[in-house]
Amino acid sequence: MTAQKITDRDSTTNLSSAVWSEKDVPDQTGRTFIITGATSGIGYETGVVLAERGANVILACRNVEKANEATKKIFALTQNKNVSVEKLDLSSLKSVRECAEIIQSKYNKIDVLINNAGVMVPPYQLTEDGFELQFGTNHLGHFLFTGLLLDKFLDNPDSRIVTISSTAHMRGVINFDDLQSKREYKASIAYAQSKIANLLFTYELQRRFEKANAKTIAVAAHPGWSRTELAKHALTKSWVRVAFAIFEPMLSQDQRAGAHPMLRAATEVGVQGGEYYGPSGFIGSKGDAIKVTSNARSHEESTQQRLWQVSEELTGFKYAI
Repeated sequence: MTAQKITDRDSTTNLSSAVWSEKDVPDQTGRTFIITGATSGIGYETGVVLAERGANVILACRNVEKANEATKKIFALTQNKNVSVEKLDLSSLKSVRECAEIIQSKYNKIDVLINNAGVMVPPYQLTEDGFELQFGTNHLGHFLFTGLLLDKFLDNPDSRIVTISSTAHMRGVINFDDLQSKREYKASIAYAQSKIANLLFTYELQRRFEKANAKTIAVAAHPGWSRTELAKHALTKSWVRVAFAIFEPMLSQDQRAGAHPMLRAATEVGVQGGEYYGPSGFIGSKGDAIKVTSNARSHEESTQQRLWQVSEELTGFKYAI
């Protein structure tokens, strides 16, 4: 895959440096960011940092009440009035289309979309469109949302699509014969499938951007093991709670640190299309935000292209690139 370099914005950040911190996030005044799932956790923390840097931040969230509370907290911390809320339920294709239509009508351009929202290892559920909840929300919802907004990016220099994956992708396999886990459901396996789908989508999107000579790039990131509420469904069994209590202090990091890889992917000058960012430490669980690698399966072009075709069929939306 040919790398595509981002235009310099007068930043002195050194991409080759392994040590990166929030201080390296350049000024973002005049730039518009959308963050899905930003009422708490790494999405919220990313919103805080971007607002501190002067960005126009849109929190696209399912729970509008919680999103409004998050907006108030961000304003109290940053005094940035340019933080707004749009209702987005990624488990509903209808909601995705409605949200995208509203954003299309309000904004002439978007600089960065951060596909962050997700669900993790819930009990088996189908979305209103008949998709397994994790695959429908984590992958298909973002696939459609990105496609519906794509024209706001393509002619915009230094625009990016940042999609959040997970180290769980290492176990991920796209089961094309049972994408919705109707024959057998194991929550962790379905989650891993959705997270490798995020990477397959990113790499195929980047290839299409290059072919179209677009000014936009697609990159990915993962937060490592961050202390957020996302994994609450995984703690229902007593032995899991005990193991979690033992290993969490050694292997996890707070949610602010967990936001660093996607902040770096979204803002650093010199980031190239198709790159993947995550923590530097043991098994990628914590540490400095650096460029990392994903597994071999995520780079299989035939799988990327097949998933893309299936995703277009399931969402009823065909990309223009």
